[in-house]
Amino acid sequence: MNSETVDTAGTPPAALVGSTPSRWTRPTRLFELYAQDPARMTAVRESWRALWSSRLLVWAAAVGTIVAFGFGPTRKAFNPPGVTRGFGWLGDLLAAPAARWDAAWYLVIAHYGYRPDLGFYTSSRTAFFPLYPLGLRAIAWFGTPAVLAGVLLSITALALALYGIHRLTTLELARGMGRPLSGERAGEAARLAVMFTAFAPMAFFFSAVYSESLYLALSVGLFWSARQGRWMWVGVLGALAGATRSAGLVLAVPAVMIYLYGPREDRPPDLPAERSRLRVPVRVRPRYRVRREALWLALLPVGAILYGTYLGLAGGDALTPLRAQDVWGRHFAGPYVGVWDGAKAAFEGARQLLSFQSYHLYFPITGHSPSVSAGHNLMLFAFLLAAIAAIVGVLRTLPFAYGAYVITALALPLSDPVSSQPLMSLPRFLVVLFPLTIWLGVWLSGHPRLQRPALVFSAALMALFVAQFATWHWVA
Repeated sequence: MNSETVDTAGTPPAALVGSTPSRWTRPTRLFELYAQDPARMTAVRESWRALWSSRLLVWAAAVGTIVAFGFGPTRKAFNPPGVTRGFGWLGDLLAAPAARWDAAWYLVIAHYGYRPDLGFYTSSRTAFFPLYPLGLRAIAWFGTPAVLAGVLLSITALALALYGIHRLTTLELARGMGRPLSGERAGEAARLAVMFTAFAPMAFFFSAVYSESLYLALSVGLFWSARQGRWMWVGVLGALAGATRSAGLVLAVPAVMIYLYGPREDRPPDLPAERSRLRVPVRVRPRYRVRREALWLALLPVGAILYGTYLGLAGGDALTPLRAQDVWGRHFAGPYVGVWDGAKAAFEGARQLLSFQSYHLYFPITGHSPSVSAGHNLMLFAFLLAAIAAIVGVLRTLPFAYGAYVITALALPLSDPVSSQPLMSLPRFLVVLFPLTIWLGVWLSGHPRLQRPALVFSAALMALFVAQFATWHWVA
């Protein structure tokens, strides 16, 4: 049975063409029809398992660390009372894995707005795009505390993202690739993709007051909609993603590629897969002709454009979001030059650590400890090497639009490095690039002996990083 249809065999005709159900019976009928699709129910079940087990680990690791060691020596760093603390001992404890560092920016924006009319004093806020704080404020309007509102928004978005990743993985492995996998292995790969998304080393950001989970849900939804040929939803979801993060603009690349080259479920290609009449390989010439539906793709940049327009009309500069990252020391060094800078920083960091001294510095440090800064640069470079290997796997395993999305999304952090820590925040940029975990799920589905050790290792890293995050140590 096709995963997108419902088998109505054996269903009484009255149930299909009878009187219109009342508003009270519609949800029940909808659930019954939904439950008849095993693929959907499997995705719900496995996504739910990954969601609750990973969030339980996040809160257990963070709360346990604070109970054992305290809130950390820099508890008051960017920690405004009433925004990330001031909720009583228990409230502050439970907020620890959710309200740290950039979470304060989102909470301040949700409460006070951007105030672009104040110029330099509030320009840093514009680096944080508006959709997430707007959603946070909407939930808080019903009386929910702001931090709890952020957690609810993030976890809801994570649940949708995990479900979408499961469904998208199953679709690509069953029909989208040149060598479809068996149903059993495709299901195992989808389960692993969901688990490794939920237990990724930086996956604790998905339940924090951060925009990662919202952006992940929107990007997964855009890919699913494009694969199904639902171009109105592609435009809407792309516009929302562009209002969530600046990286949302690069979703136009895979959206256009899927429209022109596929694979698509809505209609067969207009040109054959081998060669066109001009003997140009189809991989160069589009396989699908442009139709009126392509106009929906014009919505993709609308979210970012509206955000800039608002800033300009409110007394600020519409281009401020493009320059706001300068506050954190980012600068344009050239396309992907951050890869080279990150390699040099890792090499100098290794020299610093192997010198067993802190009097002579081999590189500019971001904090007070040369060894800590050196360790950060080495850790960030390790994430980069793992990402490069995964990108190769994505290009070999999934439709090209997935690999193109990852490469273009990484152009932003890798072309705009920080002088003292070129790969700063790279793990956070990677954690939302779901094609990487889809490939990992596919690869591990063929290596069953490595599945459990890899998941334990990833979960242990997540527990370590969230413990550091909760005690006000800078992570990623």
